Amino acid sequence: MKTITTQVLIGLIVFLSACGGDKDSLKIMTEKRDSLKKVMAGVETEIAKLEEEIAKKDTSKKEKKKTVELLALVPQNFNNYIDIQGKVDADENVSVNAEMPGTVSKVNVQLGDQVSTGQVLAELDSKALQQGIAEIQNSLELANTLFEKQKNLWEQKIGTEVQFLGAKNQKESLEKRMASMQEQLRMSKIISPINGIVDAVDVKLGQATMPGLPAIRVVNMNSLKVKGEVAESYLSKVKSGNEVVVIFPDMMDTVRTKIAYVAKVISPLNRTFTATVNLDGKKEYHPNMIAIMKIIDYSNPKAFAVPVSTIQKAQEGDFIFIAENKKAKKVKVKTGRTYNGNTEILEGLKEGDQLISKGFQELNEGDIIKY
Repeated sequence: MKTITTQVLIGLIVFLSACGGDKDSLKIMTEKRDSLKKVMAGVETEIAKLEEEIAKKDTSKKEKKKTVELLALVPQNFNNYIDIQGKVDADENVSVNAEMPGTVSKVNVQLGDQVSTGQVLAELDSKALQQGIAEIQNSLELANTLFEKQKNLWEQKIGTEVQFLGAKNQKESLEKRMASMQEQLRMSKIISPINGIVDAVDVKLGQATMPGLPAIRVVNMNSLKVKGEVAESYLSKVKSGNEVVVIFPDMMDTVRTKIAYVAKVISPLNRTFTATVNLDGKKEYHPNMIAIMKIIDYSNPKAFAVPVSTIQKAQEGDFIFIAENKKAKKVKVKTGRTYNGNTEILEGLKEGDQLISKGFQELNEGDIIKY
């Protein structure tokens, strides 16, 4: 551009020299100058356009590449979970206490003992009852003998009916008293109603006890369950047989199982219903232990799942960037459910696509990328 300007000036000087000092030529020179200025302006505009076109087509300059990270997309199992907090519960968790007031005369078990149904765990002082039973037993034996004799006489039409009925009444009365005393003797024993393990012994030898006071706790560790309260809004999704993952944070343990039972009644207090899972009694779970229940309410075995952060929104819908021929390509997608930071992609992707998982924030369609 400097060369063109110089040439124009030289031409102007030559022209002025040729004209000499003629005043009439001033007008002509002025018009010529203005014409040349217009030509120069047009030339400069044309040069700017050419430089812009050259810059676009000049491949000798190295284009700047943007660094990204890629994630190869393959079909995978995508599950959506309902997360609730539950706790371990024992259906057979019994606090056995005395059925009558008395003093503990014997404790037959200690902590950790395995016991069976009907086993006597402890006994109350029953000496008075046993003496009473012995006395009634003697009287009952005599009453039985008299009754049998009176019965034989009555069958032979000897004696009166009153004598027979009196002997019978005496015998039956003593039998009822004996049954009552035997029941009291049974009540003087603290008996296990279930099979299980002794988890607490709250009575001591010589200690007075009575109905309602805790005595001995027995727990059946083979009938443990996990119970959780599920919000009413999930009633149509949570069913018996649904797969569930149970996590025990304190034990660093995870169990995959199925829901055994879903309660039919919704609590009017907190609008929840109970979901129950049976546990394997072989492991050392404990009643009231905290558990996290992850109930699967949706599953897609062949889904494309991408980090939710990679999905961008535009007026025309959601889109993500994938790598194609070392360039960024914008792909419109249809999304499904989102869980734990991943979103299911229903449409727009295929197996083998390279998702740009990092560095996508500043990308534009067609940008050259490196990875």
